[in-house]
Amino acid sequence: QVQVVESGGGLVQPGGSLRLSCTASGNIFSIAAWGWHRQAPGQQRELVAHITPGSSTNYADSVKGRFTVSEDNAKHTLYLRMNSLKPEDTAVYYCHVYYSTSRYDVLRDYWGQGTQVTVSS
Repeated sequence: QVQVVESGGGLVQPGGSLRLSCTASGNIFSIAAWGWHRQAPGQQRELVAHITPGSSTNYADSVKGRFTVSEDNAKHTLYLRMNSLKPEDTAVYYCHVYYSTSRYDVLRDYWGQGTQVTVSS
């Protein structure tokens, strides 16, 4: 059983900052990669930022230079630091993790329940 819990969302004014956290727990042997996606009302879910072991990162063009993804492997926690937030960043942000339960296990994935980020004055 695996759990993925996001936190840190909320209401912030344009230009403000937030830090999202995602903690994975349960039967996890290793995390192969994980990242943040977001979905605004009426829109498709989109990749925001992605990180792999060795800290190779990838960002959506719309957030480059403003958002930073990082991880604490020891705590199985993923972060997303969001600066210079814009109203168009308003969405539910989801954590998505690729993991295995043992050295011999297949690669699995799991989505968190999401955390709401609203950027408004």
